[in-house]
Amino acid sequence: MTDRVLDISESAAALSVRSGNVVIEREDRAPVMIPILELAVLIVSHPRVRYSQAVLAGIAAQGGAFVVCDEKHSPVGMLLPLAAHSLQSERFAIQAEASLPAKKRAWRTIIRAKIRAQGRVLQEKAGTDLGFARIAMRVRSGDPSNLEAQASRMYWPALFGSGFRRNRDAQDINAHLNYGYAILRAATARALCAAGLHPALGVHHHNRFNPFCLADDLMEPYRPLVDRVVHGIAEGRGINAPLDRDARTKLLAVLGGRFTAGDESRTLFDWLSQAASSLRAVLMDGARDLALPEI
Repeated sequence: MTDRVLDISESAAALSVRSGNVVIEREDRAPVMIPILELAVLIVSHPRVRYSQAVLAGIAAQGGAFVVCDEKHSPVGMLLPLAAHSLQSERFAIQAEASLPAKKRAWRTIIRAKIRAQGRVLQEKAGTDLGFARIAMRVRSGDPSNLEAQASRMYWPALFGSGFRRNRDAQDINAHLNYGYAILRAATARALCAAGLHPALGVHHHNRFNPFCLADDLMEPYRPLVDRVVHGIAEGRGINAPLDRDARTKLLAVLGGRFTAGDESRTLFDWLSQAASSLRAVLMDGARDLALPEI
């Protein structure tokens, strides 16, 4: 899979499948054909987009994700592959029985990586990491002191200004964060499915109404990649910048970009796959430590 992300939001379109390709037909334009194998995520928000059952089935069968958005371009639903791994049922059962100490150790690694990543963004954008590297070192198994929340209370005003509040229902720059996180969530859930893990069985998140608890866990260290792009948008266009085509293009570029960890340069999809595989080893194979690429 080439890991292409396709966002259809600007005009009406009809999507169908022909000879292993998704065919996109729009008024006054020649049809466009994209191999289903290349599609990692399809995002649809225009109210007059029609697609056949074969489109959804084809994308899911090849391990891709489908995200549907409302009229404000806010993601409201997601379709993921049901059988992305040959031993999925067996792995689900083992995953569900993973020990609490293993989950707590994994969460410690995730939160340490997230706080360090937030610190790197602050260092770049604000000139100081506010001591986040030291805070990360203090995170213990399961984060019983909730240092994640303490870091968050410092992070948002330092990044976006003292008047900023993270509010998922606000229509300011928060909408950009919502959009970027939702696409990151879809990519993370896709990587978990490919590793044979169920995205609902979290190591920390456990809301019974949330079908993507594990995806929400594993994506935490990579949220600052979205924050960095949103900061650039707010810096150039203001805190109330609209979530328009230009903004969405910048946010989608995060998924298509290459990032470096150590001496390796890979796509974000590759790094998420590595993280998902390591998490599987912790939950199922007895590995003690979660190896998270910090990119």
